[in-house]
Amino acid sequence: MRAKTVLPAVAMTAVSMVLTLAVVVMWLGTAVPWPVAVVVGLGIDGGWLATLAYERRLAAQGDHNRAVTAVGWSFGLIATGVLVAHALTVEHSAGAWLAVAWLPIAAKALWLVHGLWERTALTSVALDAIRGIQQEARDEAAVARARLRAEATTEETRLTTVTEAGARVARVQARTAQTLAGAWSTLETARAGEETGRALTSVTSRVTPGVTPYWELPVWGPSEPVAARSLEVGPALTDEALDVVVDEIRTSETPALSYREMASRFRAAGHSASEVRLRAAWKRVA
Repeated sequence: MRAKTVLPAVAMTAVSMVLTLAVVVMWLGTAVPWPVAVVVGLGIDGGWLATLAYERRLAAQGDHNRAVTAVGWSFGLIATGVLVAHALTVEHSAGAWLAVAWLPIAAKALWLVHGLWERTALTSVALDAIRGIQQEARDEAAVARARLRAEATTEETRLTTVTEAGARVARVQARTAQTLAGAWSTLETARAGEETGRALTSVTSRVTPGVTPYWELPVWGPSEPVAARSLEVGPALTDEALDVVVDEIRTSETPALSYREMASRFRAAGHSASEVRLRAAWKRVA
């Protein structure tokens, strides 16, 4: 992964240094001796390279110096300025020279990108841990989505079932109410009819002469609550007597009867005891 950022930066740096040296030698070679032009070109490239090397050393130590960075960018701007000036002074192919004048700045930008990559690079162990955490989060999210979908489907099915059952109950109640209404209407018609009184009089006059019966319909309305019946009928047995009766019934056969059989025979014999007391007595004797 490191080569993906450092190799383009190195290649761009080499191309920009060679281009800068060639342009300086061609441009200044006509005005000054060519050794002087070579020295000027090497000076620009050397300053650019020296500041880059120092920046890389500081980056390897986890440090940063703004002054060194500013000097490095200054050399890059100088090299770019030389290339732009040369392109503007040539008579032929000015556009081609301007097209390559950005190479020193581009090389500096690539080294900046490489430095950012190094400051954010992680080891393979950390990357594996991050991938594991992300995969675990994706798994949990998928399970949660599946659970929500299942719960939603279950709730939808339950609501549909309840709705259908309510609709069936409503239809049955409607039919029942209609039937009852028809029955009451028939009874009311029969009670109010003229022939009904005569028929009742002819039937009851032989039993109770002089009495004309009146047929009243039963009242259809709220009823009085019936008092709860006691669980025990008759006098309650004491615990000792209850134990004796339960033990006699249980051991009346061999093998001994089960609790259900004993309870059936106990109540069939006319004895009375609550289920709680009867089960407690069974536990005591068994």
